[in-house]
Amino acid sequence: MALGKFISYLRVSTQRQGKSGLGLEAQREAVTNYLNGGRWKLVQELIEVESGKSKDRPKLIEALRLCRIYNATLLVAKLDRLARNVAFVSTLMESGVKFVAVDLPQANELTVHIMAAMAEYEAKAISARTKAALEAAKARGTRLGGLRWDLASVSKQGRKLALKVRKERAANRASDLMPVIEAIKAEGATSLRQIASVLNERGIITARGGEWSAVQVQRVIDRA
Repeated sequence: MALGKFISYLRVSTQRQGKSGLGLEAQREAVTNYLNGGRWKLVQELIEVESGKSKDRPKLIEALRLCRIYNATLLVAKLDRLARNVAFVSTLMESGVKFVAVDLPQANELTVHIMAAMAEYEAKAISARTKAALEAAKARGTRLGGLRWDLASVSKQGRKLALKVRKERAANRASDLMPVIEAIKAEGATSLRQIASVLNERGIITARGGEWSAVQVQRVIDRA
């Protein structure tokens, strides 16, 4: 049973398919069947006309942006519409957006994690080979430098890194929201309070999951 908000992402490989609707209708029907029942809202549908091998997918980037804005789940008809593109897998992992493939709903995040696990396995294999090479060099009498950890310094660097991550997330969130705020202004909202009211009406929540106020809108504008 579907629950929550969703952004539907449909993709076809050719302009002819895009214009004729060939392939799109089947994907749309699959999405509709998945959303049959439950408490859900389809916020928006985006259609991409691109080759599966293409790394340039503006509609997919837009779909991820909308998912972050609305705290929605990305919904696709078939897993192969996404999983064949390694660049997308990396983008999805970094974006933090949840997704569901209608043809294999139980494999949503698990599938991505498996792909990430394979990459992690390779990284560990490289690390093991490096360690073995260092041990061999040491056995030959090669002098190796050691690390001397200053715990206070490490802790300070950790706090700096955490602050940097929070600032980057806030900046990215502001970047996602600014096109929405500009559109609301164009529709006639003249004050921060009016903008906040429209954001709340549209079901767009703040980064902490609450409702918007004029102060919060101003912070987003300042960050952007």
